[in-house]
Amino acid sequence: MLRRDLLGAGAGASLLALAGRAATRGALAADAPAAAAPGPFDENTVRRLAQAMAKRPHADPDTRLPHAIDNMSFDDYRSIRFRKETALWRGQGLDFQVEFLPRGFLYRPVIDMFEVENGQAQRVGYNPDLFTYDNPRLRVTDNLGFAGFRIHAPINRADYFDEVCVFLGASYFRAVAKGQLYGLSARGFANGTGDPKGEEFALFRAFWLEKPQPGMTSMVVHALLDGPTVTGAFRFTIRPGGLSGTDETVFDTESVLYPRREITGAGIAPLTGMFYFDANDRQHVDDARAAAHDSEGLSMWTGKGEQLWRPLVNPLDLQFSAFADNTPHGFGLMQRKRSFHDFEDLALNYEKRPSLWIEPIGDWGEGAVDLVELPTPNEVNDNIVAFWRPRNKLVAGAEYAFTYRMHWCWDNPWPTRLARIVDTRLGATLDGKGRFVMIDFAGDSVKDLPPDAKLHAELGTNTGDIRNVVVVPNPAERSWRVTFEFYPGSARIAELHCTLNDEKNALSEQWVYRWTP
Repeated sequence: MLRRDLLGAGAGASLLALAGRAATRGALAADAPAAAAPGPFDENTVRRLAQAMAKRPHADPDTRLPHAIDNMSFDDYRSIRFRKETALWRGQGLDFQVEFLPRGFLYRPVIDMFEVENGQAQRVGYNPDLFTYDNPRLRVTDNLGFAGFRIHAPINRADYFDEVCVFLGASYFRAVAKGQLYGLSARGFANGTGDPKGEEFALFRAFWLEKPQPGMTSMVVHALLDGPTVTGAFRFTIRPGGLSGTDETVFDTESVLYPRREITGAGIAPLTGMFYFDANDRQHVDDARAAAHDSEGLSMWTGKGEQLWRPLVNPLDLQFSAFADNTPHGFGLMQRKRSFHDFEDLALNYEKRPSLWIEPIGDWGEGAVDLVELPTPNEVNDNIVAFWRPRNKLVAGAEYAFTYRMHWCWDNPWPTRLARIVDTRLGATLDGKGRFVMIDFAGDSVKDLPPDAKLHAELGTNTGDIRNVVVVPNPAERSWRVTFEFYPGSARIAELHCTLNDEKNALSEQWVYRWTP
């Protein structure tokens, strides 16, 4: 399977994660919890359901499928297509239409779908004739239900409804801004990411789609989360790019979590991306392209106002990093390279993948932005995870609310005068014993400086030696470059940092980097 096929199908999670979930689906619940039903619906309905579920033991959803589709391949799954003429709200003069996704392949649990109108929730009825089938044997008459859904809206031109977002697989979802293609994913909740004991994948068990009024440029989706250690209620107010006057697509997200058991490594607003290689890390990759990744760096704006940039890597061994903070202003997995020539890939167009910035609303207190980097031998697997981890454990029986805004965007939603890191390159030193590091800084604070401006690099490392530091202008790009040699000696890991300074102040965000052999 090629990643281009997976992304083209709108899959909501990586093969790596999905394979782990599929391997644990054997135990079926004899009596799955009654999660949702038609009837009156208000802003507290999903929260009440989540509270009630948290008081009962977790039961795995029934993942049994009819024999004809029990071992469906990816190609089989992709060959089943929703009939666009049957989309929810089609032809009703609204800016939104919803298409539903079939069960099968790795998406086995049935997910309850409801339409909400005038305070009443009605189940979205399943019918096999909602789909077309390239292979007739895949059409079964059982009441299978749905695995997920896609939202369409006219974000690129007024006469065509483009796919804006998709919810499919565990609690995964992804979205695009105006003019973009699918890339990284988000999830409702993470627990145990990078833990050798295994990661928990909670599931969105049911969705409620509020029918928008004519002229509305936003749509509300409610979701019920259920997992072995936690339940939760989510409310997404989705504002597609191109409809509300900006290019970015925004999810205003209200989440309330109810732990069944104590949770020590909770992941709030988790992001999942792919980094295969780039100029800073391609030592074990032999590829004709310049780079291949959905995201190139983790950007952070700390509670103290510091702006940090951590280039991503594809490590040989799992790497876990934690950036402690208090009341963060935001963080995100970002794609800054936006030229075709940055990647040279005619099929995958990585330059059109979204960046995703998380803007916390309210005081999130003490915690850390965690970054997990997993080794991957190719670009099929999502191998990068970032999330906010509260300092304190989540206690069983308590309630925790986290509100945040998700910006699916081309760039950080807030401009800054600080110069930003636009490229990080690493190579061997001339003697072959160290690493030659090249960092390019560009932005308002440096673009108009004269070539003889007195700038210097504020550099540091927790181990090893930094030598031969050079700071020079690049007139062709109106940017500045810092180069240095790093000699790790016997160290197996090193934490480096760098800012570009004038005689008084820092002119750039801070480059933070973990070196490993």
